[in-house]
Amino acid sequence: MHPADINIPQREIKFDRNRLAIEDVTDIAKGTARAVLSNDPTFREQIARGADFLDRLLREDGIIYGVTTGYGDSCTVAIPHDLVEELPHHLFTYHGCGLGSYLTPQQTRAVMAARLASLSKGFSGVSVELLVQIEKLLAAGLLPLIPSEGSVGASGDLTPLSYLAAVLCGEREVWRDGMHVSAKQAMQEAGISPIRLRPKEGLAIMNGTAVMTALACLAYDRAAYLTRLTTRITAMASFALDGNAHHFDEVLFSVKPHQGMQQVAAWLRQDLQCDKAERNGKRLQDRYSIRCAPHVIGVLADALPFFRLSIENELNSANDNPIIDAEEETVLHGGHFYGGHIAFAMDGMKNAVANLADLLDRQMALLVDSRYNHGLPPNLSGAQGDRAAINHGLKALQISASAWTAEALKLTMPASVFSRSTECHNQDKVSMGTIAARDCLRVLELTEQVAAALLITVRQGVTLRQRLQSDAVLREPLSKMMEMLDSDVALIVEDRRLEPELRALLERIRNQSWSLYAQEK
Repeated sequence: MHPADINIPQREIKFDRNRLAIEDVTDIAKGTARAVLSNDPTFREQIARGADFLDRLLREDGIIYGVTTGYGDSCTVAIPHDLVEELPHHLFTYHGCGLGSYLTPQQTRAVMAARLASLSKGFSGVSVELLVQIEKLLAAGLLPLIPSEGSVGASGDLTPLSYLAAVLCGEREVWRDGMHVSAKQAMQEAGISPIRLRPKEGLAIMNGTAVMTALACLAYDRAAYLTRLTTRITAMASFALDGNAHHFDEVLFSVKPHQGMQQVAAWLRQDLQCDKAERNGKRLQDRYSIRCAPHVIGVLADALPFFRLSIENELNSANDNPIIDAEEETVLHGGHFYGGHIAFAMDGMKNAVANLADLLDRQMALLVDSRYNHGLPPNLSGAQGDRAAINHGLKALQISASAWTAEALKLTMPASVFSRSTECHNQDKVSMGTIAARDCLRVLELTEQVAAALLITVRQGVTLRQRLQSDAVLREPLSKMMEMLDSDVALIVEDRRLEPELRALLERIRNQSWSLYAQEK
C-alpha cells in the first residue's frame, strides 16, 4: 500500500542521531508514519564532517578500505586514483545477483528506514545528499525491488542492499503503487534526480544489517500481537471446553516469578471467572494445552523485552565498515556488519512463536474431539437432527491447522548455526541473520493461519457450549470478542467453504484489528 492511499494522518519520525523504536520502523513500513531527515544544522554538519574528512584523506593519498582498495579479500588490491570514483558503481553492480521472491513494499519501506537510521548516526562517511535521497524515495513511494535471498548476514546484507544503492543512482527497478517500474523512469516522473555515489557511499549503504533488522522489527510487531491473541483464544477455548479457570489463580502464579507468564495468567483472569465459587463441579485438572497455556505463551512474553533490546540496539547502531570517526579523524576497521544479535533473536523468536502454533493446534484437537470436549458435538458441527449425519463441521479445518503447525515447527531449525565460509575465506564466520529473519516471518505467517483457524473454532465452540449450558455466561471481554467474530464468521451449521472467512480473519490479525489487553513494552 502506498502512503498516499492511507487516509489517516501520518506522524513524522525524525531521523537524526537520537534513538528510534521498533514502532517507528513498523509505522513507516505500514504507511502510518513518514520518515523526515532532521534539518538541525548541527546534525547535518556532523554528517557532512565525515564525508569531508574522507575527501581530505583521499587528497592526501590515504589508504581507506573500500575506497582506495578493493572489497573483502581484495583489500590488498590498490585502486588507481583515477578509478576511485567508479568503485561504488562496481560494488552494487556485481552484487546484483539476488533471487527469491521480492521483499514486499511494507518490508522495503522498513529496510529503507533501517538503513537511514544507521547512516544518520554520522559514522559512515556519507553525504547529507545521500540521506536526503533515501528520504525522497520514501516520500515518493518509490521502493527498490529487492530480492529476498542472497545474504549470509555478515559483511552485512550486501546483495539485497545493492538494490537500494542502485536505485539511488537511477538503476534497476522499483515498486510504485504496487507495480514494477524502471527506477530511471519512476524517478524522472517524480522529479528526483539520480545521484552519483561518493567513494565510500556504496559500501556504507550495502555493508550493514538493514534488511535483517527491518524484518526483525516487523517480526517483533507481529509476535507481540500474537502473544495477546493466543491468550484470548486460550480463554475462549477454556470456556468452550468448560475448563477450570482456577488454573490461572493469582496466588498459584505468584510462586513462579516469570513476569511474562504471570502477565498471561492475569490476562486470562480478566477473561474468565476464576473465583473459588466457580471451582465447584469443575474437573480437578485440565489438559496441558489449557492448564499450561500461560507457561507456553509466557516464554514468548518473557522473551519479547530481550528481543526488543537486541533489535533496537541494532537499529540504532552504525553497522558498516569501516567506521569513520570525523571528530578524532580516524578510520576504524571492524566487523559491525555482523548480524549475530539479530540472528539469535530471530531464531529464538521463531521457536517461541511456533510453540504458540503447537499450543493452538492442541487446543483445537481437544475442541473437535467428542471424547475430550466435554459434551460438544463431534467436529463442533452445528447441524442437528438428520442433517447431522452428512455435515462434518471443522473436520477438514483441523487437518489444515495441523499442516500449518507442522510446517511452522519444521522451520524452527536455527539458521544462525549454519555459518558458511565465503568470499575466499575472508567472510569465514557469518551470522545468517537475514535467513533467520525470513524464517521467522514465515513461522509467524503460519502461526497466524493457525490462529485464524482457532478463531473460527472457538467462535463455534463457545456458541455450542452456551447452547448446551444455559448458565454458561461470558465475561465482558469474551462477550465483546464474540460480537466481533460474529460479524465475520457465521455459525457453521451446514458444511461450507471456509477459505474466505479464514482470509478475512487473517487480514484482521495482520492489521491488528482487535484491541487485546494492554500492550506493554
